[in-house]
Amino acid sequence: MAQRRMFSKQITETDLFMDLPLSAQALYLHLMMNADDDGFLGNARTILRMVSASNDDYKLLIAKQFVIVFDDGVAVIKDWRIHNYIRKDRYRSTIYVDHKRELSVDENQSYQQLEPGIPDVIPNVSRMDTQVRLGKDRLGKGSKEHSPAEAEPFDWKSVIDYLNQQAGKRFRYTESNKRIIVARHNDGGFTVDDMKTVIDNQCAAWLHSRIKGKPAAQYLRPETLFRASKFEGYLNNRPKESEKDWFGDD
Repeated sequence: MAQRRMFSKQITETDLFMDLPLSAQALYLHLMMNADDDGFLGNARTILRMVSASNDDYKLLIAKQFVIVFDDGVAVIKDWRIHNYIRKDRYRSTIYVDHKRELSVDENQSYQQLEPGIPDVIPNVSRMDTQVRLGKDRLGKGSKEHSPAEAEPFDWKSVIDYLNQQAGKRFRYTESNKRIIVARHNDGGFTVDDMKTVIDNQCAAWLHSRIKGKPAAQYLRPETLFRASKFEGYLNNRPKESEKDWFGDD
């Protein structure tokens, strides 16, 4: 395992990080220093005791999504790949390969937990398009690896287009939006028409809430509409047919 670690100001000088108590900031730095070359730790609570940090600091790092924790207690630094790109000759892959398969990397190079049914797409840290040589305060230029285009499982982009049209939004074709839509197709066999029905149902529900003085437009977004725990309920949440039902008392 490489012995040097880097810290990116993209993370440590954000308002979100700077608003953390100093004790939580210090704990984050210690976790970073003790993580393996993929950002994983199997002894996070030992680190807590080692540096006399509190459980509240650790819980805060988890709640603010600086750290992802798996069911068995293994943890990973969410923004590890932003902080550290390790030279191939120094890189050692994590021993937590099963957990690594449960993660993907978003467009900002942060780890994200995958929805069920989405395959692992994480390359080794040492194979990043742009690498940082540890111990050097410069960025090295890397070459992009081009892979053959993969066939899309179904027309997920049309779901984004329909949501933007019906809700007056401007969501983009991002990997995070793609993952959650594709997950509903993979794990439940839901179709594009099913997803459009969910959009219609929830847009109607939003209209009703606005009439009642309880606007909920913030929920008209992919991460909410297509969440596994909510999707089937939204699909069956048919709008009330009569105008009286929509405009009458609850």
